[in-house]
Amino acid sequence: MDSVIIAEHLVKHYGPVQALKDVSFRVRAGECFGFLGHNGAGKSTTMRMIYGLSEVEGGRLEVFGREIRLTPPGVKAILGVVPQEDSLDTDLSVLENLEVHGILFGSSRSQARQRGKELLTFMGMAEKENSPVESLSGGLKRRLVIARALLHRPRMVILDEPTTGLDPEARRMVWQKLRELKAQGVTLLLTTHYMEEAEQLCDRLVIMHRGEILAAGTSAELIASYVLPEVIEVRAPLASIPPGLADRLSAAGAVSLTVGEGLLIYAHDAKKLYDHFHDWGLPQHVCYLRPASLEDVFLKLTGQGGES
Repeated sequence: MDSVIIAEHLVKHYGPVQALKDVSFRVRAGECFGFLGHNGAGKSTTMRMIYGLSEVEGGRLEVFGREIRLTPPGVKAILGVVPQEDSLDTDLSVLENLEVHGILFGSSRSQARQRGKELLTFMGMAEKENSPVESLSGGLKRRLVIARALLHRPRMVILDEPTTGLDPEARRMVWQKLRELKAQGVTLLLTTHYMEEAEQLCDRLVIMHRGEILAAGTSAELIASYVLPEVIEVRAPLASIPPGLADRLSAAGAVSLTVGEGLLIYAHDAKKLYDHFHDWGLPQHVCYLRPASLEDVFLKLTGQGGES
């Protein structure tokens, strides 16, 4: 499958701060590619380079076959951008926001209006076309921003934290619309700090931390590579953990990770391990079994927990 983005050894400084440190990745046509990390990890800096708000300082960046330092208009014309902030015009109605955007991309007003109506229907907002933007909920505003990014039929849509601040129902509605876009062949670039969002949407992803890529692959590949498959969450203060537990866990082939005041235990057979806890002095009622997730990989790689 062809790569629509090739990034090799990207470097970026903001004054004395190095925002990107030797960042390399490739994005394939038609996939949803994710950048997972906390605020300040370098996700948004990378996106701004791709859609032309920040110049490539060091390394090589190729977008749709063109090597760029600052994204030219010809490439921008085939990108749709959903920024973190809504940036909607509150003086205009819902449909008028789309019309203006379409005109800026070269459509006639009638073409922009028709396309706007199509997208409002796609986003489940047809009945809101004459509503003032200020009357919309946070979830509807995010859907409108996505619709606006699609108005000129881009080949790739860049979504920078698209569901931040949304309630769970609104977030899942946005996820469903993004899945429908990908099914239509649109390439999606997604930055997020929500682990579940990355697992739900991304075909492949990178985990970023302090300007570096720590790992890359599918969610399943990352989980298989970096943590054991099953987890026991111990929801009790660390001071209550019985002495010698770490040695017993290690002898059983398990790995423990302290996160805040809690303990995570990774194992190949968590149920078998759990059955020993009563004898080891660890109350079973504070222990919860679950499969390993992308969040566990993130905690391990970013040093958010302490391993033992």
